[in-house]
Amino acid sequence: MDPYKVKRVVSTNTIKLRLPVTIKIHPVVNISRVQLYKLQVEGQKVVPLQLVVIDRKEEYKVEKILNKRKV
Repeated sequence: MDPYKVKRVVSTNTIKLRLPVTIKIHPVVNISRVQLYKLQVEGQKVVPLQLVVIDRKEEYKVEKILNKRKV
């Protein structure tokens, strides 16, 4: 996920994130789920995501699925 700003500290182990409206998750999360953002290392190679067109809509091509969850 992208780096998001902390909106406020809710309790000793939860924070509220400032999320864009397109993210459909609850903004209050446990601090164990959050990591400090690290800037990209100078000279590190950046591979842009590939866009594919499906039904006249641009979509991202999935390289591989790393994990799944049953709901």
